[in-house]
Amino acid sequence: MVLKRSALEAAGKRYREEGISRRVRGIAVSAIKEMPLLAQNVPGCVSLGQGIPSFRTPEHIVEAVCRHLREASWTGKYTLGPGLPALRQAFAAMLHRERGLHVDPETDICITVGAMEGLCAAILTLVDPGDEVLLPSPNYASHIEQVLLAEGRPVFFPLKPEDWQLDPAALREKISSRTKALVLCHPHNPTGAVFPENALREVAELARKHGFFIICDETYDFLTYDGLSYFSLLSLPEVRRWVIGVFSFSKKYAMTGWRVGAVVADRDILDHVMKVHDAAAICAPTPSQVAALAALEGPQECVAHFRHVLQSRRDRVCSRLDRMAPHLSYIRPQGAYYVMVKTPPQAGDSMTVALRLLHEARVITIPGNAFGPGGEGHVRLSFGGTEEELDEAMDRLERWVLQNLGTQ
Repeated sequence: MVLKRSALEAAGKRYREEGISRRVRGIAVSAIKEMPLLAQNVPGCVSLGQGIPSFRTPEHIVEAVCRHLREASWTGKYTLGPGLPALRQAFAAMLHRERGLHVDPETDICITVGAMEGLCAAILTLVDPGDEVLLPSPNYASHIEQVLLAEGRPVFFPLKPEDWQLDPAALREKISSRTKALVLCHPHNPTGAVFPENALREVAELARKHGFFIICDETYDFLTYDGLSYFSLLSLPEVRRWVIGVFSFSKKYAMTGWRVGAVVADRDILDHVMKVHDAAAICAPTPSQVAALAALEGPQECVAHFRHVLQSRRDRVCSRLDRMAPHLSYIRPQGAYYVMVKTPPQAGDSMTVALRLLHEARVITIPGNAFGPGGEGHVRLSFGGTEEELDEAMDRLERWVLQNLGTQ
């Protein structure tokens, strides 16, 4: 089941079907990855697309890896499947220090090839063909494809349209006897919403009552703005055995290219996740694990700096979007580094708008339909780029809006 028209298909690419498995025919490359591919043929583009922070990996992390590569012969070899023992211990210590969580590093943590591999392994561990997986709408595109890869059925429940917040009542209506899991990205990609503790507790109670798992994508757990606090469902002991937490070093330490993340779950679940991890990856890259260990053990000022800069970039982009009202509208993001921008119906569907912006304004955005039915009528912008990149992109976007929407 293909839920959307892919960007490459919209641009005219056709895929072979003969001999290709049903699982693979039923999924698409995420539009988040497709739009930059299309942009390769459009010279001079600036990107508000894929979520890549502009920051360099901090120097103390780079230096630690260089030193290990020169001095430690094991840095170029496999590690144990669950990851370096020292890294798992440091990660458990971080969870206790920052979240108050008690996690056994020997049995409850697996280091993965980015959060993406961890999410895929978790979904493949839980989901059988025909199982239903609850997803907020809009929702991070790759979660949808991973559910389809497992031959599960994505079941969308709407976020509140006025503020993109969780609606436990809407979630409750979508629960059935086939519900196996809920995948929840928080802070939320693509909307930037930060969900309050009371709503998350209601969701946890629904999971406990109906016996479904919650896979928590905590990639942006450090990135909330305006003093908002962050609450993790892993902190609730009453549902701990039903919760799988997936974490990433990519955004927190500017390590997107290092591809290292972590899965946290009770040992009776993680033992099964490890089967998928072993079949798919054996282990996370050893140099990347060394980098992650250096990130956890080194100075943490970089994390606060990234958060401060990204909040400033959010304000910068929002102020520019305000100038484009009433043609464009948005809900101010509270976390992550994305904003969903609503476009008028006369501009076309979200894929049409994204392709027009690419070719006519030379600005990369992500079509909202990539994020499920709740994303249609929007394009997602990332404000992870430099101030210069953001200013140039917003200049082009504003000119395009005035030329194409100004009289509508």
